[in-house]
Amino acid sequence: MASLNTYAPVLGLRKAKHLLRRATFNFSKININAVASMTASEALDFLSVDTDYKISEPQDPKADGFWTSSSENPSSFSSQGRKRNYIGAWWWYNGIKEITIKHKLSFFLFTSFTASKNGSGAATFHFDYLRLLDFYAMGNIKTFAKKVTLDNAMLDYLDNTNNNANNPNENYAREFLELFTILKGPQIGAGNYTNYTEIDVQQAARVLTGFKKKIDRSIIDPDTNLPKGVNKQNRHDSGDKTFSSAFGNQTIIGRSTQNGMDQELDDFVDMIFSQEETAKAYCRKLYRYFVKSEWDSTVENDIITPLAQQLISNNFEILPVVTTLLTSEHFYDEDDSDNTNQIVGSIVKSPLQLTNEVITLFNVDLPDPNTSALDYYHNFFNRFMSNIFLPRSGMSFFDPDSVAGYPAHYQEPDFDRLWFSSNTIISRYKFVESLIRGKNTISSNANIKVVLDTVLFVENNIEDPNNITSLVTEISKLMYPEDIDTDRINYFASITLDGFPDFYWTSAWTEYINSGDDNVVRVRLNALITSMVNAPEFQLM
Repeated sequence: MASLNTYAPVLGLRKAKHLLRRATFNFSKININAVASMTASEALDFLSVDTDYKISEPQDPKADGFWTSSSENPSSFSSQGRKRNYIGAWWWYNGIKEITIKHKLSFFLFTSFTASKNGSGAATFHFDYLRLLDFYAMGNIKTFAKKVTLDNAMLDYLDNTNNNANNPNENYAREFLELFTILKGPQIGAGNYTNYTEIDVQQAARVLTGFKKKIDRSIIDPDTNLPKGVNKQNRHDSGDKTFSSAFGNQTIIGRSTQNGMDQELDDFVDMIFSQEETAKAYCRKLYRYFVKSEWDSTVENDIITPLAQQLISNNFEILPVVTTLLTSEHFYDEDDSDNTNQIVGSIVKSPLQLTNEVITLFNVDLPDPNTSALDYYHNFFNRFMSNIFLPRSGMSFFDPDSVAGYPAHYQEPDFDRLWFSSNTIISRYKFVESLIRGKNTISSNANIKVVLDTVLFVENNIEDPNNITSLVTEISKLMYPEDIDTDRINYFASITLDGFPDFYWTSAWTEYINSGDDNVVRVRLNALITSMVNAPEFQLM
């Protein structure tokens, strides 16, 4: 039986690593050790504290500075594609510098309500959209479903800004049902997908007529303090909208005022979220995102269904459900006799997860976005991360190929295994090499203004660095979901020793401590860390 009972003991190192990988973007040793001394409930309380942004807004160091706070038309600025990448750099920096579940949940909302950065109009709209994700990341997903409908980026991305009473556009309405909320369910007839029908798509599109993007961002939502679109009542279909038997033939009364349009939207979203299948759809997504990509009927009955009931009972507040899941015996694989065979280490890391762990675990010193903006935003994030590493690893940042999102999050039967392919593996394996050399070794050999200092990492984080076995063991305990056996320890040691006996490393480290000359130990540690990052054990979480 799969159990949502709270796991009560102190987590310890193994379970702390598991939780931090799944719940945050910050995997530093100091956070691992802090969470290891907590119970699961204490850890979730710790991770659920909202924090202020480390940097409040992005900047373009090449032109226009802090353009997102400008009163000028967002479309008037140059280099919109570059600016979108700078916005991604802003969001990512906040994510890895804070120890909170908010950023993981924000990205979950992105995967559930996708608005691709390159199809969402002006770059500033993308900034507003990401802030909206952050605002509701630990909040109410039903309210978010209403707010995102009026977000300028979403209005542009799925064409609802072109949805008029005399010329309906069904694009957003269809994706709202098919991908963002209740999902299709098995098709049982022509135009009938169990959870909704083609009639429902048509009626939903009528509800959504007249909601337009507001280019100058002059309309501010009083709840979020963020820009939103405009209600054009003269473009709205004010007639009644009657839905199919999938929704009990419910009729939404048509209205002809701006406030009336908002009320129709509220009625529509309330109707969708009154269906139990909507709650189950989100809980299945949460399970796949945080726990495992596949599950059996026992998990469906004992985990998904009660979580869905909790989501409904809490009026779609997301954090209580996530807390139940991430504090459960099931999440820690403690609900059966074998706690090493199901959950821990069961997900292939996305390129984003791989990036976050390497940067935070190895204490990679990033350029300061405030004082070294060009190096951080442009040379490191734009030129290397956004334009080279992430897309060539199969994850264009905030820019999946379709509104369905990244295939690894939804494509059966491979799911997260799709992160590995002949097209992505070279970039994935060259990532750590690029950081160690401070050069883009994937394509251009350009300086990326970031260096992973392996010697400094070992000096600051490893208690017994002069013994080769202890060195490899300590590093592996930080890096990997599970402890590795003697054969693997010896394998990594042999890479470090490069054919020499064990005392070679002890002598080399001692010589470094005594003389300060790190040439020998740096070469050997660079080889060790590269092999350990690219090992199969580190590809899993």
